[in-house]
Amino acid sequence: MKFTFLVSFLFVIICISSFAQKFGYVDTDYILNRMPEYKEAQAEIDKLSVAWVQEIQEMNKEIDAMYSELQAQEVLLTKDMKDERYKAIRKKENNVKEYQKKIFGFDGLFFLKKKELIKPVQDKVFESVEKVCKEHRLAILFDKAGELVMIYTDPIHDYTDYVLDELDLGDPNDKIN
Repeated sequence: MKFTFLVSFLFVIICISSFAQKFGYVDTDYILNRMPEYKEAQAEIDKLSVAWVQEIQEMNKEIDAMYSELQAQEVLLTKDMKDERYKAIRKKENNVKEYQKKIFGFDGLFFLKKKELIKPVQDKVFESVEKVCKEHRLAILFDKAGELVMIYTDPIHDYTDYVLDELDLGDPNDKIN
């Protein structure tokens, strides 16, 4: 009877342990910020963004100047002349809005440029993450930097350093938590 119980107990333990899933997490923000190619891509995106914002600001200054000029000359203009100027100002405002949408809107040039520059770097990280998961037999790997809220994380489950090693990005002792 004891032998049967012991065999059954061991069988249950083996079954439970074989179904247990191993999990971990990484901090992709930390990893990306350690990658020189990510920093270069981010710098280029920031440079483009600043240039586009300045261009839009210049367009808005032109519109403000048109409004100021209209207000200064308003008493001298006929109703038709005022209407024509307002129409020109509204057209310019609409053009600026369209341009802004073309640059910063969904699927705008900014979004496309960011995707073009950042995606290859992210793909490199994800390939390394996949290798680490297979090497350490992880069923689930969370991203600490993502939208998933992790209230507590035991550092024993942190695989960020393994991904950094896979990417040849430095000494795991450099990690700052």
